[in-house]
Amino acid sequence: MLTGGGSRILAGVGVVGAVGFLLAMDTGRPEVRLMTKAVPMLCLLLWQWPPRERYARWVFAGLGLSLLGDVLLDLGPEFFLPGLGAFLLAHVSYTAAYLTVTRGLQWVRALPFLLLAVSASVFLWPGLGDMALPVSVYVAVICTMTWRAAAMLGTPGLSRLEQRAAFAGALLFAVSDGLLAIRLFVQPVPGAGYAIMLLYWAAQLSIAVSARGPRAHPASAGHSLA
Repeated sequence: MLTGGGSRILAGVGVVGAVGFLLAMDTGRPEVRLMTKAVPMLCLLLWQWPPRERYARWVFAGLGLSLLGDVLLDLGPEFFLPGLGAFLLAHVSYTAAYLTVTRGLQWVRALPFLLLAVSASVFLWPGLGDMALPVSVYVAVICTMTWRAAAMLGTPGLSRLEQRAAFAGALLFAVSDGLLAIRLFVQPVPGAGYAIMLLYWAAQLSIAVSARGPRAHPASAGHSLA
């Protein structure tokens, strides 16, 4: 993996790409939007390369699928469903990464995200139309991903910083997607696009940070049902 100067160069390129996309988001040419939108995720993928352990490989897959989703969603409304599918698979990949750390059910920690999934689906349902089923499935998957990030807190296998980074990334992703869903299916929110993208990039960076360190091999975390 890149360190030091290489990481700083990638960070600089990623920030330039992000700023370029934000400047072009509402009024820029479609090809400029597409290219600049891809830059931050490409930089994260390069920063993660090569992913040497199971956790890092699943996170890398999630980053790659997110990049695909970014591209598909910016190609036009007809690509919304494939883009949604790419992001759904990205959340499945992140969930698989978190399950390599612990498979403990942590039912108490699951409850808030179960309530979130149900309430979000009910809130969005009137405006979903033909998208009701795929969006509801997506909501369930992202809430599951966030639950599994919460389940890792306090377990062996990741450092405390990495656990917090993964959980923060999951929460930021949920907030970003929640704002996007409100904008698409409830009512337009002025300026929401900027908040959505900033939260999204912060989420992906946080999740990527959680995969940068060497993994321990917990002996019992996978068997706890606490």
